[in-house]
Amino acid sequence: MSDSPRQELTAGQALRAAGEQLAELTGLRPEGICRLERTDAGWVVEAEVVEVDRIPATMSVMGLYEVTLDPSGTLTGYRRVRRYERGRTDSR
Repeated sequence: MSDSPRQELTAGQALRAAGEQLAELTGLRPEGICRLERTDAGWVVEAEVVEVDRIPATMSVMGLYEVTLDPSGTLTGYRRVRRYERGRTDSR
């Protein structure tokens, strides 16, 4: 085991790591990123994915997923925080 400190991820590396690992676990590829935040525990990324593809596309069912990564870019958890039709505006 090496005693050298791990190199911290850049924002771009964190985005790629979150997207790749989320897709590997769920089969869903992120279409957009809504949030990227560095925390004391690593990174938090919120990604939009198409859960159910419909025609027209505005009727597709979207999911907003929160992905957490440790400082080295390993996924430590994910959860769906919202599900909605693509064409709906946010009422919050």
